[in-house]
Amino acid sequence: MKGGGGGGGGGVAPAKRRWRGLAIGVLFLVVLSMLVPLGFLLGLHNGFHSAAGIMPLQHTSSPGDRSSHIDSLVRKLGPTLQKDILKGFINEAKNETSSTNVTPKNQQRKGIPVPPQVLLQPLTINISSISDKAGMKGHLDESEGLCELKYGSYCIWHEENREEMKDSKVKKLKDQLFVARAYFPSIAKVPAQSKLSRELRQNIQELERVLSESTTDADLPPEIEKKSRRMEAAIARAKSVSVDCNNVDKKLRQIFDLTEDEANFHMKQSAFLYQLAVQTMPKSLHCLSMRLTVEYFKDHSFDKELPEKFSDPTLQHYVIFSNNVIASSVVINSTVMHARESMNLVFHVLTDGQNYFAMKLWFLKNTFKDAVIQVLNIEHLNSEYYDKATLSHLTLPVEFRVSFHSSDNAPAIHDRTQYLSIFSHSHYLLPEIFRNLEKVVVLDDDVVVQQDLSALRSLDMAGKVIGAVQICSVRLGQLRSYLGRSSFDKNSCSWMSGLNVIDLVMWRELGISETYWKLVKEKVSMKEGSALLASLLTFQDLVYALDSVWVLSGLGHDYGLNIEGIEKAAVLHYNGNMKPWLDLGIPKYKAYWKKFLNQEDQFLSECNVNP
Repeated sequence: MKGGGGGGGGGVAPAKRRWRGLAIGVLFLVVLSMLVPLGFLLGLHNGFHSAAGIMPLQHTSSPGDRSSHIDSLVRKLGPTLQKDILKGFINEAKNETSSTNVTPKNQQRKGIPVPPQVLLQPLTINISSISDKAGMKGHLDESEGLCELKYGSYCIWHEENREEMKDSKVKKLKDQLFVARAYFPSIAKVPAQSKLSRELRQNIQELERVLSESTTDADLPPEIEKKSRRMEAAIARAKSVSVDCNNVDKKLRQIFDLTEDEANFHMKQSAFLYQLAVQTMPKSLHCLSMRLTVEYFKDHSFDKELPEKFSDPTLQHYVIFSNNVIASSVVINSTVMHARESMNLVFHVLTDGQNYFAMKLWFLKNTFKDAVIQVLNIEHLNSEYYDKATLSHLTLPVEFRVSFHSSDNAPAIHDRTQYLSIFSHSHYLLPEIFRNLEKVVVLDDDVVVQQDLSALRSLDMAGKVIGAVQICSVRLGQLRSYLGRSSFDKNSCSWMSGLNVIDLVMWRELGISETYWKLVKEKVSMKEGSALLASLLTFQDLVYALDSVWVLSGLGHDYGLNIEGIEKAAVLHYNGNMKPWLDLGIPKYKAYWKKFLNQEDQFLSECNVNP
């Protein structure tokens, strides 16, 4: 019995322990079920990320954060592009509303000469390392000069193509309505102003009804002017009443911030779309390239070339780097049309693999008097060139916007903005590609020739390597902060591509290509900017200055060029964003380019190519 009782007692004790453990577990689960939701609720304020990857909203009234939100919206507007393309026009606009609080230590003292502010900007990148930038921002944010400094030719294009507002009266009424709403709560609290309060309420209701039915000035009723004057008078009386200004101040600051953010947003959006239109090949030109490529593989019967002329040093050789069929066609056609003897002209068009067959067919089916045209695919040339240049694809001339801006209170001067086109990496392969030639003339694909260029072949360049038009408004000394410790003459002028005479013999003797690639490696931190700086340093003291009558530049960005000067120039250079084959091109300059394009061509008609 005892043994049996003992055995029963031993079984009860473990059972009690199991129930006790189960009770503790249940209690723990209850506590945990209360703590976990509480933890998640607290975590939202500490920046926990949800499983879906949605970031928590950060509530703040900082102007910089508002600008960041606007910038994020701008990034969502367009297709995904390279970061360096977007960098030029969606940089964060920080300290927009606090710029008036700049401390005196950030400002230049009066009377002390300040060096010009230089911004180097290729069409696809922004290089900005400007001293005293913060001190300047306070009084320049709203100036036209800073707009051009920030967005380049977009600001000029925007001013020239400004459309008349169709809702200016509607916007004015909205402003009146907002101001009336700001004053009404304070006026309504003053017993002595009950009549004014009723008048404000009535005017607010009338404007709300009108604006709910109107989006443009044409939708407004005929009696709107009378209602607007009544509202204006009521607001003037409300302003004369002594009331608590906190509510009014809060409301007016709100509309100011909203308007400022909206203006910045639309400016960035417009600049983005402008830059996108500049960088994107028009649909009609893409169609033309594809149609020509397909047609090339259908028929080779007319494939005729005269290779013996391609390497004859006694002829006039012109080199064009281009991936644009109609642009290179206009360059060749305008050159041939003004040449005294077209039979001595040889053109070498260097293009990429994508446009090679389109170029090939175009120049085989179209004749340009007695001139000979060779189309080369730079991607299929001897690989030993690329070993030297570490390059295996076509690079076109790079254009940089160089803007000068002093940090005094003087307004920006338009002629202090220059668009410099410079040799690309591909240009430094010329001595290797054309080993049998001694002298060539290099033409950019955005030029139009208006006179005979044969005199350039016999030009005595006095031992210089390259003949170019110099731009002495941009000197090396003004770019010293970018050139680093390299030895250079600070008074040396910069130069332009577009029309260049190259002595290939001197080029080879002086090892110009080797010098250039060495400098590119030294300036590698500048990325695309290295092309400009390396080219300027490479040809320092080796540039023969061509007379300025040879080339007139600026037809791609300057609306104010003299028509008489355009007529007299030997070569017109459409440097800048507004190329003549784009819809954005400057209309009054397009005629000089279009007259050398055969607009009756079948392929141009099928692809609706009509610059």
